Amino acid sequence: MDLFSNLALGFQVAASPTNLLLCLTGALVGTLIGVLPGIGTIATVAMLLPITFGLPPVGALIMLAGIYYGAQYGGSTTSILVNIPGEATSVVTTLDGFQMAKQGRAGPALAIAAIGSFAAGCFATVLIALVGEPLTRLALEFGPAEYFSLMVLGLVFAVVLARGSVLKAVAMIVLGLLLSTVGSDIETGVSRMTFDVPELADGLGFATVAMGVFGFAEIIRNLDFGAATDRELVQQKITGLMPTRKDLRDAAPAIGRGTLLGSLLGILPGGGAVIASFAAYTLEKKIARDPKRFGRGAIEGVAAPESANNAAAQTSFIPLLTLGIPPNAVMALMVGAMTIHNIVPGPQVMKNQPELVWGMIASMWIGNLMLLVINLPLVGIWVRLLRVPYRLMFPSIVVFCCIGIYSVNNAPVDVVLAGAFGLIGYWLVKHDFEPAPLLLGMVLGPLMEDNLRRALLISRGDATAFVTRPLSASLLVVAAGLLILSVLPMLRRKRDEVFVESEG
Repeated sequence: MDLFSNLALGFQVAASPTNLLLCLTGALVGTLIGVLPGIGTIATVAMLLPITFGLPPVGALIMLAGIYYGAQYGGSTTSILVNIPGEATSVVTTLDGFQMAKQGRAGPALAIAAIGSFAAGCFATVLIALVGEPLTRLALEFGPAEYFSLMVLGLVFAVVLARGSVLKAVAMIVLGLLLSTVGSDIETGVSRMTFDVPELADGLGFATVAMGVFGFAEIIRNLDFGAATDRELVQQKITGLMPTRKDLRDAAPAIGRGTLLGSLLGILPGGGAVIASFAAYTLEKKIARDPKRFGRGAIEGVAAPESANNAAAQTSFIPLLTLGIPPNAVMALMVGAMTIHNIVPGPQVMKNQPELVWGMIASMWIGNLMLLVINLPLVGIWVRLLRVPYRLMFPSIVVFCCIGIYSVNNAPVDVVLAGAFGLIGYWLVKHDFEPAPLLLGMVLGPLMEDNLRRALLISRGDATAFVTRPLSASLLVVAAGLLILSVLPMLRRKRDEVFVESEG
C-alpha cells in the first residue's frame, strides 16, 4: 500500500502547473539536444546548472531529468533520417535506422523508436518505484566502510564497462580522483595541488571540468572531423508514420529484451545508456535467425537499442536516489544540482524528502508520455534545424557554454579553465581515452575520501576494518574479482565485441 500512496504523492507533486511546465521544458530541450549533433547531454546539463539556482529543488531536478531522457529520444531522429547520431547512445541506431530511411521506411523506424522508448521508459519508472524503497532501507545499514567499498566497486564497474583499454580506463579514474583533491583539505584547510594559484583554493568546479572535457572537446572534435555526412534525406517529406502489424510483431520481442537489458545495465555504475544500446543490438544480432539482415534495415536493430538506452537512462536514477552514488557522468551533474539546493544525495533523501523523490519518479512517466506525443509531429521541425551548417551553429554553442560556466561563480578564470580542459578532453578522445570515468572519479573522489577518513577514525586507524566488516569485505571481493576478470584476454575480447557493431 505504501507504494501506491507514495506514487499518489508523486503524481500530486509532478502534476502541479510549474512542474508540468518544467517537465515539458526539459523534454523539449532534451529532444533538441539529442537532435543537434555536437552539444551533448552532459554539456547541456552542465550549462543549465546555474539556472537551477532560481528554481524550486523538485522542479529543477524534474527539468534536468527530462533533458537526460529526452535526449535519448532526440538522438534517434537524426540517426534514422540523416545517419548522424545526435547522442552517443544513438550511434548503433544509425546502422539499421538509416537503411530503413533509405528504403522509404523512415516513418515506421521513427514510430518504432518512439514506441520502444516510451514502453522502456514506463517499465523503468515502475522499476524505480518498486526497488527504490527496499534499496533505501538496505542503504541505511551502510556505515562509512561500506560506502567506501561500494564506491570502489562503482569505479571498478566503470573500468570493466568502459570501451577500449582497461589500463586507459583506470588511468582516467585515477586522474579524476586526483583532480577531486585539488583545493583545500576539508579537515585541515591545507592547500593541495593548488600550485599557489589563489583561484584553485576552492578546488576545480565540477561544471567547469565537465563543460571542458565534454562540451568544448566535442566542439573541437566536430570541427576537426568536419560535417562530411549524408544529408540527402533531409529534403524528403516523412510520410506513413504508422508501422505495419508485421513491424510491430517483429519489434515487440526486441523492445522487451532491450528494456530488460537496459534496465539492468542502467543500475550498474559505469554502464549507462551507451553500453546498453550496444549490448542490446549485439544480443539481437546473436539470437536472430538471419543475422545478415542487420545493417540492412532490420526493424529489431532500431527497436532494441532505442528501448535499451531509454530504460538505462532512467534506471540510472536508482543508485543516485537510493545510495547517493552517481552511476554515470549525467547523474554526477545531478548530484551537483542537488548540492546547489543543499540536498545531500543518499538514503536519507527518500526518508526525509519523499515529495522530491516521488515527484521526480512520477514526472518521468509524465515526461515519457509528453515525448511520445510531441516527438512524432515535430519531426519536420527537427529536420529543418539540421539544415543549419555546423560552422554557423558552433559559435553560439561556445558562447552559451561560456555564459553558463561564468554564471556559476562569476569567475572569468572558470572560463579559461574550461577552455584548457576542452583541449585536454580533445587530446584524450584523439588518443582513445574515454573521459566519462574521469568525471565519475572526480565526483566520487571527495565522497570516498570523506568515508575513508570517517571509517579510519571510527576504527582508530585500523585499516582492517574494511575487510573485517562482512558487507564491506563482500563488496571489495566483488570489486577485486571484476578487476581481475577484466584483464583476462577472453573477457577483454567480449568487451570489445559489444562495441565493434558500430563500425560494421
